[in-house]
Amino acid sequence: MPSSTATSTAEAVASFVTDAQGRTSSDGPRRASTPSGPATPTAAVSTGQDATRSSGSTARDTSRVTLRRLVSSGSPYEPVVGFSRAVRAGDRVFVAGTVAVMPEGADPPADAGDQARRCLEIIGAALAEAGAAFEDVVRTRIYLVDTADFEAVGRAHGEVFGDIRPACTVVTVAELVAPQYRVEIEADAAILLPPDAPA
Repeated sequence: MPSSTATSTAEAVASFVTDAQGRTSSDGPRRASTPSGPATPTAAVSTGQDATRSSGSTARDTSRVTLRRLVSSGSPYEPVVGFSRAVRAGDRVFVAGTVAVMPEGADPPADAGDQARRCLEIIGAALAEAGAAFEDVVRTRIYLVDTADFEAVGRAHGEVFGDIRPACTVVTVAELVAPQYRVEIEADAAILLPPDAPA
């Protein structure tokens, strides 16, 4: 028989989970504004998709609103998997893990360093679409399938971030989304806003 403390803790956790999953429009406005015409990945690339929602720290207070903007790279996996190349939420931009997808479906370079450069090109374009730049990046994560590629990938990372110096994590993994990819990179950015900018 569980103790009364364990029971009350379990009930509190269950209540928290139910509250987190059961939130609906009672938390505040949650509406998406889409461009006129059909909503397609291409439209999302050119204009982004903006939505407003209440800040997580003020779940019941609708007076503070955070702008959420989705950035698409046109990947066919985005609508299937349900992800965006990048998401801007207020002054933060989160760029999803990015492999060296080439224009028109060409094969990626064989060299891991060159693949990393292509990853960073895609990340740079996503940051720009979200209103950010490499200089705003505060954290990167690099996933390698072969630790021996660290030096080549590290050099490519340093070409972009040598003076910016974001926090960086490098992890070796068993494999990526497809065997031709040797490296995947993601990035988080924090855009410095003027002191008088609205929160």
